[in-house]
Amino acid sequence: MPLVRVTMIKGKSPEYIKQLSQSIYESLVEAYLMPENDMFQIIEQLEPEALIYDRRFGIEGERSDDFVLINIESDARRRDEKQAFVARLVEKLATSPGLAPNDVFVRLSANTVMEDWSFGSGKVASDIEYPAA
Repeated sequence: MPLVRVTMIKGKSPEYIKQLSQSIYESLVEAYLMPENDMFQIIEQLEPEALIYDRRFGIEGERSDDFVLINIESDARRRDEKQAFVARLVEKLATSPGLAPNDVFVRLSANTVMEDWSFGSGKVASDIEYPAA
């Protein structure tokens, strides 16, 4: 049950945001073993001076003004699942909305128990029956 927060510089169109969101969602379902319809995303656009990042750190090449920070909080995943997800995410974002791989920064963080989540109704996630996949 990932919670996704995407941060980027202001100025992207609603269609761009929709494509970005959909590519992230599809990557989570395909490569991160996320159940379908488990979509909770926060997409924020900041003024250029409010998103500070190094244009070259940790990559070959340079980041552009299209740079996005993608923070995903979820239950724990194995290393190979994380690697597959990040690779698939960058691939899908390159296709739609057309983000360069160097402009995609991903941070994965894990909760260890389902009791760390509640989808509403005053129940923790471990008390909910989920539909079979």
